[in-house]
Amino acid sequence: MLHHVKLIYATKSRKLVGKKIILAIPGSIAAVECVKLARELIRHGAEVHAVMSENAQKILHPYAMEFATGNKVVTEITGFVEHVELAGEHENKADLVLVCPATANTISKIACGIDDTPVTTVVTTAFAHTPIMIAPAMHSTMYEHPIVRENIEKLKKLGVEFIGPRFEEGKAKVASVEEIVYRVIKKLHRKDLAGKRVLVTAGATREYIDPIRFITNKSSGKMGVALAEEAEFRGAEVTLIKTKGSVPSFVEKQIEVERVEKMLKAIERELSSKKYDIVVLAAAVSDFTPKEKARKKIRSGQTLILELVPTPKIIQRIKEIQPNVFLVGFKAEYGVGEEELIEQARKQIEKAKSDVVIANRGEVAFGSEVNEVYWVTKEGYEKFPLMSKRELAEKIWDKIVENLR
Repeated sequence: MLHHVKLIYATKSRKLVGKKIILAIPGSIAAVECVKLARELIRHGAEVHAVMSENAQKILHPYAMEFATGNKVVTEITGFVEHVELAGEHENKADLVLVCPATANTISKIACGIDDTPVTTVVTTAFAHTPIMIAPAMHSTMYEHPIVRENIEKLKKLGVEFIGPRFEEGKAKVASVEEIVYRVIKKLHRKDLAGKRVLVTAGATREYIDPIRFITNKSSGKMGVALAEEAEFRGAEVTLIKTKGSVPSFVEKQIEVERVEKMLKAIERELSSKKYDIVVLAAAVSDFTPKEKARKKIRSGQTLILELVPTPKIIQRIKEIQPNVFLVGFKAEYGVGEEELIEQARKQIEKAKSDVVIANRGEVAFGSEVNEVYWVTKEGYEKFPLMSKRELAEKIWDKIVENLR
């Protein structure tokens, strides 16, 4: 591995360590995004090999991809049978072929089994035994062409996964680098939650004083989103109930709410309509709401006294609806020591019949990229030291999986 590649290798996560990915690049102007895409895949631990069509080389020089990946770029099929070396059925074959950005021309050729470029030849070689993902990019009228649509549907039925596109400015633009990387990790990650249905809440609720002012807290939703995405990586069917204003997520099924009451109704609707295996309540819900909400904006320049009443305790409803669900609660305190933090978590276990409570300090957690928590059960507790919320999500799911065995 080249020195400049070593500098970024697995710096964001180890999700793709040991995975070889072929980045097959057709002749789209969006090919310029592939340098960044390759580097992001490497930052998650992937080994990336670029294959470029002749038209792609007119847009993006192979030297750029050679730099990006640290590997020789395949620009033609020679006597070294590069397509077989990379994608043939042998022990050192690629784990994934990612066609990005895929033109209408390339998609239709793949669907018809035509391999007249290094890109299409590699895909044909990989088809029977290696996962293939395609990220389209073209003008929207081309994307909506009935034959192109037919070819996309044909490939989907054959097991090819499509990522995007995004529809902007009259174009079917290639998906963002972040979304492509997310989908690749989801495809290649171990599936120790396969067959499990998971519900996760995330973010800070809003309790309105008048139409534009509300009571809330400093939660960003980062922890809940990280937990939901980690569960989806591991093969779970995930429902993410997140609050308006939380950080964005690529989880497939999302429900957006604002108020505690709306979150509770969404949870009750989900738990009443289907069986869940695990519920993780990571959202920071308001404990109080104004007794009365003003219908118009309250005028400034006057003294205002608010009467607050308690909001419903969402966590106490979960086991009432589904007694056998594995329930993970979160407990945030502020300015307390370890002993009191653990005690408050145990009280929540007693009241809500939670299987686990993740206890943390608000001064560390809220709005931060990192957190330090305690995994608390009736029997004892374990401290997870300060780490990124992404790493912490992995640790928490490892513990949940261990408990479910």
